[in-house]
Amino acid sequence: METKALRIHGKNDLRLDVFELPEMGEDQILAKVVSDSLCMSSYKAAIQGGEHKRVPDDVEVNPTIIGHEFCGEIVAVGAKWADQFKPGQRFTVQPAMNYKGSLYAPGYSYSNMGGDATYIVLSNEVMECNCLLKYDGDAFFYGSLSEPLSCIIGAFHANYHTTPGVYEHKMGIVEGGKMAILAGVGPMGLGAIDYAIHCDRKPSLLVVTDIDDARLARAESILTVEEAAKNGVKLVYLNTSEGDAVAKLMELTDGTGYDDVFVFAPVAPVVEQGDQILGRDGCLNFFAGPTNHEFTAKFNFYNVHYGSTHIVGTSGGNTDDMREYIAMMEKNLLNPACLITHVGGLDSACEATLNLPKIPGGKKLIYTGISLPLTAISDFAEKGKEDPMFATLDEICKRHNGLWSAEAEKYLLANAKSI
Repeated sequence: METKALRIHGKNDLRLDVFELPEMGEDQILAKVVSDSLCMSSYKAAIQGGEHKRVPDDVEVNPTIIGHEFCGEIVAVGAKWADQFKPGQRFTVQPAMNYKGSLYAPGYSYSNMGGDATYIVLSNEVMECNCLLKYDGDAFFYGSLSEPLSCIIGAFHANYHTTPGVYEHKMGIVEGGKMAILAGVGPMGLGAIDYAIHCDRKPSLLVVTDIDDARLARAESILTVEEAAKNGVKLVYLNTSEGDAVAKLMELTDGTGYDDVFVFAPVAPVVEQGDQILGRDGCLNFFAGPTNHEFTAKFNFYNVHYGSTHIVGTSGGNTDDMREYIAMMEKNLLNPACLITHVGGLDSACEATLNLPKIPGGKKLIYTGISLPLTAISDFAEKGKEDPMFATLDEICKRHNGLWSAEAEKYLLANAKSI
């Protein structure tokens, strides 16, 4: 079968290739990709080429398909997996397979398997590692967001607290405790707020900070104080750009500090602010991944010794985290549409990936079967003056509080130009 796929050919060398997929083996699955959300990790793989740990050394000779946050439909199933998967089923993939200790992953390491493609062949190891996950949601883009949301869920599970008198850690955030999400109104921060107020292990107080009133106001319009209250969480949005931010944050806890603090920006003063607001046995989760290998920040080790404060970091989620996300999505407990700020077709994926750090906003969503310039949702109205399709998309998004939606996806897929 012919496929179109964006492949890594070397450093800063992405090409939209058209080629024939190999015939599906008995231990493989043929699949159609519908959506892929772009990740900064893909940008890193694209600029590093074969020097990236997940990209093969010979990528210049054997190019690999990029994109690892994808969702689609199964087309055909090899005999080995026919009792578990069926044609027509929707799926998503956990790319961190850890197959026999290897770092190889879909979207980095395989010539015929990745998210920025029309059709792919899923290799045996994906199924062997239980990393092909059935997905019954009503929109493909929700499935594409399972990987980034699993990172958030994994971070919440990775936090830990001590048990007085014994050497035993309690995993997860403190149920009914006090939580702060610092620099938390970016795309992943919004996902964390959504999860914190809708998961089965909630804080009683959730304080979300930023230094921009407009970003805070947008976050509050999407994830409201009222919605949090209905779920037993007191949600506070706080601008920390002026005055004594630490004092303001501590006042909200009556001076006791926070059980769980998540830092969503790799900025030393934000990390240090997080350290200063930890309560006894408080856990600071450094969620933001820095690009600077020498990134450091001060940490109060007096409190580490006498107050049992501690720090943890995670990079990615596991398969159970993805399953938890999918289960919550299927029950309509989460709305990760707040992560999406741009939409485009497969022909826009190359430029978007290579320029990802320069493009403002949140997640860039690629629909692999269509041709469409990468377009910000906020620009739909202006584009709609010349293109009726964008005018309709603007109207749909405005009815969904300015967010992408299953309705918008369905309309786009029915009306956009095929690639």
